[in-house]
Amino acid sequence: MDVENMPNNSNADQVHQYYKHLPKRIILVRHGESTANTDEKVYGDTADHKIPLSKNGIEQARQAGEKILDVVSQKGNNNSENWKAYFYVSPYERTRSTLREIGRSFPRNRVNGVREECRIREQDFGNFQDYEKMKELKKIRNLYGRFFYRFPEGESGADVYDRVSGFLESLWRDIYMKRLSQNAADELNVVIVSHGLSVRIFLTKWFKWTVEQFESLKSPKNCEFRVMELGASGEYSLAIQHNEETLKGWGLSPDMIKDQNLRAQANYGGTWNEKSPSYLNTFFELADSDQQSAEENGGNK
Repeated sequence: MDVENMPNNSNADQVHQYYKHLPKRIILVRHGESTANTDEKVYGDTADHKIPLSKNGIEQARQAGEKILDVVSQKGNNNSENWKAYFYVSPYERTRSTLREIGRSFPRNRVNGVREECRIREQDFGNFQDYEKMKELKKIRNLYGRFFYRFPEGESGADVYDRVSGFLESLWRDIYMKRLSQNAADELNVVIVSHGLSVRIFLTKWFKWTVEQFESLKSPKNCEFRVMELGASGEYSLAIQHNEETLKGWGLSPDMIKDQNLRAQANYGGTWNEKSPSYLNTFFELADSDQQSAEENGGNK
């Protein structure tokens, strides 16, 4: 999390205090398997936000809770004594139920709070969805591009990006105002239970990935989670809890993976995505140096 996200009137001491209250981890969880994940015709007669988990989805969520608990408590690896958790959850039935099952693994005294957050809900595909029509629309979306294609009576990925961006601004304020944890000694873990697209959008916004990079990302499987952990540099990285092969499987390019590895190191400068050659080359055809530019333009005048 960059200092640029702090209020403009912050002084050096406030910056120091801000970093002391940063969550140790931000964990993004997709909901468990829903009844519509196994039969898409369910969307035709059940409102999207009311679709429940399947029996398998409930079990997936319980297992996810155990795995997340192992991560935040650092089980088997210098167990953390001061860890706490704060949860955000989409208002949909399947996400609320996923959180309920995840919560069975967490002692009450370790949970600082929970908040329902509408801005991390599922992409709106319209109201009741005709199965055959949606199959055709999704084919068109794949041709048009997932980020910019807007479903009739629904949203585009860009629309979801806008509201997730608003949520991130609120998250900064919650952290800065110490609403998630009052005790700087707490090792805070923010767990966000949401949807596949929202998870990818969150990561895209956070790490300043391009639309093209977003399009390469694969959706998390049901109850799969992504762990962003605070590195020695003071930046969050996916590479602390996840290896390169896993990141590659999620659709991250070699340059994106390199950045994640750098973020975990103490000497990270925080400028990779703006200044790396591979990133700049997606926007410009730049000369290698001032000297080369001068030579190509007929020398110095």
